[in-house]
Amino acid sequence: MDSIVNRLTEIEDAASAIVRHAEEEKEILDREYDKKRKAFDDELEKKTKERLDAIRAELEKKTASILEGQNEASDALIRSLQQEYEEKHTEYAHEILRHITEV
Repeated sequence: MDSIVNRLTEIEDAASAIVRHAEEEKEILDREYDKKRKAFDDELEKKTKERLDAIRAELEKKTASILEGQNEASDALIRSLQQEYEEKHTEYAHEILRHITEV
């Protein structure tokens, strides 16, 4: 009977050792998984930031180009209006005076 109890105790001790070893292995695997996940997250965040920075730079470049084109168009229109005024301001003044005196 003692040999059976001793054998069961040995089996229980072996099973406990196996469970402890499995738990230790699980902890090691968990740490490795967390480390790999963190590295993946960091790399993904870096790539995302780089991509967003590239998109932002491209949008700023396009916006600056559009604004420059609009500024050039506005300047051209102002120059055209100034030139027309310089050429016809006397006519405009006479026309205004004529409308005022007709009333």
